[in-house]
Amino acid sequence: MTVNLSKGQAISLQKADGGTLTAVRMGLGWQAAKRRGLFGSRTREIDLDASAVLFAEQQPVDVVFFRHLVSDDGSVRHTGDNLVGGVGQGGDDEAILVDLQRVPVHVDQIVFTVNSFTGQTFQEVENAFCRLVDETNGQELARYTLTGGGAYTAQIMAKVHRAGGGWQMTAVGAPTSGRTFQDLMPEIARHL
Repeated sequence: MTVNLSKGQAISLQKADGGTLTAVRMGLGWQAAKRRGLFGSRTREIDLDASAVLFAEQQPVDVVFFRHLVSDDGSVRHTGDNLVGGVGQGGDDEAILVDLQRVPVHVDQIVFTVNSFTGQTFQEVENAFCRLVDETNGQELARYTLTGGGAYTAQIMAKVHRAGGGWQMTAVGAPTSGRTFQDLMPEIARHL
């Protein structure tokens, strides 16, 4: 059963049977919004990028993005850069896989972001979402939908963080501006 998250909502990543999730996929999907006017059916290609920044005690220790596809310890892996979106028609256009059992113990948070590398605002994006999937069985656990648009070029989507002996996911949903995850670091720090 999928939980539709609202901004700031947290969910536990414990399985319904009491077990612990071992591997999750953070999926990102989007489509370019149709242009208005005489040629309204045409769209402009939009390159959104998913990134995962790994933190230990509020300090960034590693990042996974289109230029660094695997974390240094191998626990987090990006599936590759999609330059146009909409390929999955509702499925994931980019994904980041996290092997929760392999995440080093000093890493206590993983923050997932999306940014418009080509600089278009989210007013030009439709059907954008972030979702968390149990990678062992393909079950969607949670989904955060970007509603509306906005005159911003990035979003801090969600974070997965240690809570007690397990992990929790929090939908952050904070709009911001920047073409890369580096541009977003001051805003990310506010959500740790």
